[in-house]
Amino acid sequence: MKAKIGGILLAWLAVSLAGCVSTTSGPEKPKLDPANAAQSHYTLGAQYYRNGNYEVARDRLKQSLEFDPNRALTWTTLALTYEAMGNDVLAEESYESAVRVAPRDFQTLNTYAVYLCRRGRQDEAARYFERAISSPENDYAEVTLTNAGVCMAQTDAEAAENYFRKALERNRNYGEALLQMSLLKFSATDYLSSRAFLQRFLATNDASAGVLALGWEIETRLGDDRAREEYFSQLREEFPDAPETRRIAALN
Repeated sequence: MKAKIGGILLAWLAVSLAGCVSTTSGPEKPKLDPANAAQSHYTLGAQYYRNGNYEVARDRLKQSLEFDPNRALTWTTLALTYEAMGNDVLAEESYESAVRVAPRDFQTLNTYAVYLCRRGRQDEAARYFERAISSPENDYAEVTLTNAGVCMAQTDAEAAENYFRKALERNRNYGEALLQMSLLKFSATDYLSSRAFLQRFLATNDASAGVLALGWEIETRLGDDRAREEYFSQLREEFPDAPETRRIAALN
């Protein structure tokens, strides 16, 4: 999201500096448009957050909310900022404010659900994931379903698989869901299924070092020396300096 902030900030500075001058005549002082001011402060706050300057980001985001307290994205970014600062109390309050002002926005609901999951509160997270999934505006529900599956995999493999399968029902080639299913089946020692999902992933997605290492692990468990060596050869060729390559080389 980009905004033309230069003129707005200059106008704001002009108004602020003029505040110390008393006069009863002259041109009327320009009024700052609240929507533009909110956007300007948000844009700067988000940039400071991305750059790791969290205290300045917090201040800018709070200024944005003074102009418009109903911006869910600003509340969410403020929550992420508080998280980065280690203030979980204010982070959660900000997430709750985001949901309060945008109770049907699937992105807001998804972000809060992910936060709850990071805190080990899977049951609460599931409720917000479900609300995000059922939003009629969520045209990419497979992403939300996969997020929910990753969250549930920490405590409930059956629920996680259900979410991943629903994601694949919506988009059978969605790479992240295929990869997560492969990992889930690998954890359950169902190596044939893990192989099948990984092969489906590789048919439509580029392989990372981690993905190739997973393939090597699967084929090692299945005792397919030829396939295992193919994964290792690809690792050495494409990712010679990756930690996965060094680890597997040490085992060979």
